[in-house]
Amino acid sequence: MEQLLRDVPDYIKELVPYPPGKPKDELEREYGIRNSVKLASNENDLGPSPRAVERIREILGELHRYPDGSCYYLKQALAERFDVMPSNIVLGNGSNELIDFLCRIFIRKGRNAISSRPSFLVYNKMVQINGGENRVVPLKNSTHDLDSMAASVDRNTRLIFLDNPNNPMGTVIRKKDLESFLLKLPSHLLVVLDEAYGEFVRPETDWAEGRSFFPADERVVILRTFSKAYGLAGLRVGYGIMHKDIAALCDRVRQPFNVNLPAQEGALSALSDKDHLESTLENTWNEMIKLFNEIQELGCIPFESNTNFMLIDTCRQAKEVFEAMLRKGVIIRSMDSYGFPTYVRITVGTPEENQKFLQAFSRVLEEIPEIQGRV
Repeated sequence: MEQLLRDVPDYIKELVPYPPGKPKDELEREYGIRNSVKLASNENDLGPSPRAVERIREILGELHRYPDGSCYYLKQALAERFDVMPSNIVLGNGSNELIDFLCRIFIRKGRNAISSRPSFLVYNKMVQINGGENRVVPLKNSTHDLDSMAASVDRNTRLIFLDNPNNPMGTVIRKKDLESFLLKLPSHLLVVLDEAYGEFVRPETDWAEGRSFFPADERVVILRTFSKAYGLAGLRVGYGIMHKDIAALCDRVRQPFNVNLPAQEGALSALSDKDHLESTLENTWNEMIKLFNEIQELGCIPFESNTNFMLIDTCRQAKEVFEAMLRKGVIIRSMDSYGFPTYVRITVGTPEENQKFLQAFSRVLEEIPEIQGRV
């Protein structure tokens, strides 16, 4: 065993596991609380599409059968929704798996990928797993520093990851800015637009939605998910829209049957449930405004967001705020590990959940002193 472990590459040994949150039931047991509210993982607190739930119940008796390995019907529906060919669609076990596919295909020792800090942690993780170099560019004015990212490109760059909207800031890239960025880039790389929160962007917003650039620019890859707006996080269904030759490579490296039967059927039904999606967006947009105003009145600094979450500068130690909120039955996310020692992130929940958050947050702010002398 000792010899076996010595042979493991350093870049694997140095990996830091993705930090999952504790299950809600375990947190309640640990803190001695009941009926807690979870606003930490950017889930859809309205729940899944009723159509999806109904369809999953209908096919439970078919679980002895393998799922459709090609995801034929879901591909057809997505192709129609985005006006592309089915050959442009790749399905994955969450959009995470699409990131994995792209890194396995294009990243190895001597190759590099570029992303921002902070952004989705999985980009760097997948690049490191494949022995590549992560080139990480700090955000500028809370959004991607496209000029610095373009300057970081060299002949060994293969992937540029842009989470748009960005997590955790909630900002978007403007269309003209991405247009200029693409003009600066060579042809030997892909620009991966991760639109996990794309559905939440208001229609009037000036943002660089991927479909404005694909298929005109063959370097553009679009990633989306059913985990957020569609409320199917537990099923893990993501999809990519890309050039057919890149999609064909992804199909070569993916595992057979990587999207299970309930996931395929649930996603297909959720995609057709416009009422559920509209209710989700209406709740998110309306509650976001209320939360923003209430948090400002409490003396904290909320950040405008194009997602279903909000970043808040509490002006206090975020870890202390996180722990104090837990004891009051509200689970939020401390952003200390992202380099923001006074920031927390909250999911926009239902009106009842948000009210519980505000009541607990108000009490916590009274309990924990504000940091003095901050610049």
